[in-house]
Amino acid sequence: MTAAPNEEAELKLELAADSADRLEKSGLLKGDPSVLPQHAIYFDTPDHDLASEGLSLRIRREGEKRKQTVKADGSSAGMFIRPEWERSVTNDEPVIDHATPIPALLGKKTAAIAPIFTVENERHLWLQDGIEIALDRGRILAAEREMPMCEVELELKRGHAAALFALARRIDEIVPVRIGVSSKAERGYRLLGPAPSAFKAERVKLGKDQTAASAFQTVATACLRHFRLNEPLVLDHRDEAALHQLRVAIRRLRSALTLFKPLFDEKARRRFNDELRWLASELGKARDLDVLAGQVEPGPLLDRILSARDEAYDGAIAALDSLRARRLMLSLAEWIAVGAWLSDAETQDFRDTPAREFATGVLERFRRKVKNGGRKMEKLGDHARHEVRKTAKKMRYATDFFAGLFPDKRERRRRKRFVSALEELQDGLGALNDLAGAPELLARLGLEGSPQAAGIVTGDRKADLLESAAEAYDAFVDAKRFWR
Repeated sequence: MTAAPNEEAELKLELAADSADRLEKSGLLKGDPSVLPQHAIYFDTPDHDLASEGLSLRIRREGEKRKQTVKADGSSAGMFIRPEWERSVTNDEPVIDHATPIPALLGKKTAAIAPIFTVENERHLWLQDGIEIALDRGRILAAEREMPMCEVELELKRGHAAALFALARRIDEIVPVRIGVSSKAERGYRLLGPAPSAFKAERVKLGKDQTAASAFQTVATACLRHFRLNEPLVLDHRDEAALHQLRVAIRRLRSALTLFKPLFDEKARRRFNDELRWLASELGKARDLDVLAGQVEPGPLLDRILSARDEAYDGAIAALDSLRARRLMLSLAEWIAVGAWLSDAETQDFRDTPAREFATGVLERFRRKVKNGGRKMEKLGDHARHEVRKTAKKMRYATDFFAGLFPDKRERRRRKRFVSALEELQDGLGALNDLAGAPELLARLGLEGSPQAAGIVTGDRKADLLESAAEAYDAFVDAKRFWR
C-alpha cells in the first residue's frame, strides 16, 4: 500500500524518554541523524471550529524556514493515511486561501483563527530503505499546562506500507513501543480542556460509497484507537473507568471480527480473536472485582475485595506491559491495513459488497439470533441467558458501527427506538449475569462464608430481574428494524 500524491502514510510509535536514548545508541538507526529544532504554532478559532471539521492548522519553524501545514483526520490507529496541504510561509501568520478547504468549511469564521497552543520539539531524522525515521522529544504547551512527548514517526517515502511495520518490530526488539493514535494536535487540544478520566468509543464514520472491506478497516481501527487512548490511563493511574473502556474496546474489536467474518481467512481471524480473548481475560479479573466492590457496603468484606482488586490490577498492568500485548496490537494494525485478507481471491466478492448491503445482512442475522435465543426468557438457564447476552452485545455494537450507513431521518428515528429497546434488554441480562457470577467470584476469593456475602448472592432479586428481562425482550422483538 502506497500513499497518493496529496497523502502521507506514516506509522506513529510511542516510547519512554529513556527508551529513545537507548534506541539511538542501539545501532539500528544508521549514521548520524539530521537534528532539527522545531517550534510549531497551532491555530484555530476560539470555538475550535477547525477541530470540529476534522482539520488542524500549524506553522512549523525549522531554523529560519517556516512551513504551514493543514491536515485532515487520520483514518486509522497507528497507520495514518490522510490528506495534507503544505506551503512555505514567511512569518507566523497563516495564509488561508482556497488552496486548502478551510475557507469553504469555515466561511466568515476564518477571520477568528488565532494561535491556541505550541509544540517545542527536537527531531532527529534518518532516511533508511525508503522510510523517513523521525525521533521526536519535546513538549506541548497550552495555556498554563504542558505535556511531555516522545515518539517515533515512520513515514513511507517509497515502497509498501508493510515495511513500516517490519521496522516497528525491529525497534520493539530493542525498546518497548506502542502504537500511537494521537497526533500532536489532538494532544494539544486535550490540554485545553479537563484531564480525561477515560475515553468512550468515538462515532464510527462510514459512508455510503464504502465497501465491506473498507468499512471493516474503519471500524477495526476505531476500536484500536479506543483501546490505545485508554491504555495509558490504566498503566499510569490504574483508572477504573479506563479499564472498563479497555475491555469495551476489546469486545468491540472481537465483535467486529465476528460481524465481518465472511471477509477473512478463518485461521487468521481465530488467531487474533484468541489473543484478544486472553487479554480481555487478564483485564477482566480486575474489572470483576471493581463491579463486586460496588455491591458491598464498607466493612471487612469490602477490605478483602479491595486488597484482591489491587493484586488483580497488578496483573492487568503486567499483561498490558507484556511483549505479547504490544505485538498483538502492532500485528492487528498491520493486518487491518495491509493484511493478506485484502487480496484473497476467495473472499473478494464479500470484500467488494457495498457496505450498506453487507450491514443489512449482518443486522438481520444477529437480530434473528437474539430473538430465537431469548424465547421463554424466564425459563432459560444462566448459561443460555449469558449466550443471549453476548449475542445482544454484538448486535448493539453492530448498530453503532453501521449507524452512518442509514442516515435518513426515518432510519435514524427507528434506530434510536431500536437501540433503546436493545439497551434495556442488555441491562436486564447484564444484571442477571452479575447475580449469577457473584457466588463463583466470592468462592474464588474464599469469601463465600462472609455474613456480608449473603446479601450479594441472595436469589430474592432474581425473580424481579427475570421479569424485567422478559419484558425488555418483548419490547426488542416489537421494535421496528431501522435497516429495512
